[in-house]
Amino acid sequence: MSVVTIIGAGMMGSALAFPSRENGHDVRLVGTHLDREIIDTCRAVGRHPKFKRDFPDGVKYYQIEEMNAAIDGADMIIGGVSSFGVDWFGEHVLPAISEETPVLTVTKGLMDTPDGRLITYPELWAQRLAEKGLKRNLNAVGGPCTSYELVAHDQTEVAFCGSDMETLRRLKRIMATDYYHISLTTDVVGIESAVALKNGYALGIALTIGINQREFGIDSELHYNSQAAVFGQSVREMAGLLRYQGADDLNNLVVGAGDLYVTVYGGRTRLVGILLGRGMTIDQAKAELKGVTLESLVVAERVARAVRIAAKQRRLSLDDYPLLMHVDDILAGRSGADIPWESFTYEYEG
Repeated sequence: MSVVTIIGAGMMGSALAFPSRENGHDVRLVGTHLDREIIDTCRAVGRHPKFKRDFPDGVKYYQIEEMNAAIDGADMIIGGVSSFGVDWFGEHVLPAISEETPVLTVTKGLMDTPDGRLITYPELWAQRLAEKGLKRNLNAVGGPCTSYELVAHDQTEVAFCGSDMETLRRLKRIMATDYYHISLTTDVVGIESAVALKNGYALGIALTIGINQREFGIDSELHYNSQAAVFGQSVREMAGLLRYQGADDLNNLVVGAGDLYVTVYGGRTRLVGILLGRGMTIDQAKAELKGVTLESLVVAERVARAVRIAAKQRRLSLDDYPLLMHVDDILAGRSGADIPWESFTYEYEG
């Protein structure tokens, strides 16, 4: 039996308590300073307030002040914070973990640099830890996996990535079940970038739903031609960005494409894309969603900013990223939703 400590009681981090505990491991769920009510509820009723199924018997719950006790003796740490908790996790959690204990993060996102590069969160954490003379065993999980479906035991396939294959195999032995299937890769850039990029591109696909509602009525039937066209363009642009970032294995684009598919069909990114497609400004859409956090907006803005800088340096061409540029123009208030369809077409002569 292993000890699995999950830090961050959001939906995805909490969902991973199911496969790990069902495999017989000692599971400790630690809430951040924002999760106090969640942990209180879990202690009282044995269920996350947003789940429809109780946690497996034996999961233990900790408030943030008890984090050190929850970390003690852990065989792996799961980082369950959102992208808005990246700085907090790097500053307050990672230094408290031993160098030998592998960390598996569910946090999806990218940071852009002033020179137009894009870096993954594991790379960002490694850089900041190195500045303090620290090193940690950082790994990540990516792929098409919604938390409530994992809790429901829907068949799910993800990828664990990290620098050491033996560590990844050990993590897989702890977490894999008959419904949670895990591929392994040392291409951290490929996996982490693909699953982060899908957020911004899912918003672009959802624009088509809102545009059709604007043209044919809110209750009109769904139109799939336009969604498919933007999906294809999204995958094309994601492939270009993975090459730009130096991903080792473009097969990992499949993981990002699968994650893109899941994101288009549910969640906050779909909602904001639909509202923008209907004709709302980004400020109106945010107001309509009443303060819901939108990681997709942050990813789209950062990636577009990096691409624009790289284009000025002639390392990329804006013509290769018309969908990303259009989404960026919408978010910056420079245009409304009017997808540049013809710019997606191409000629190829073999």
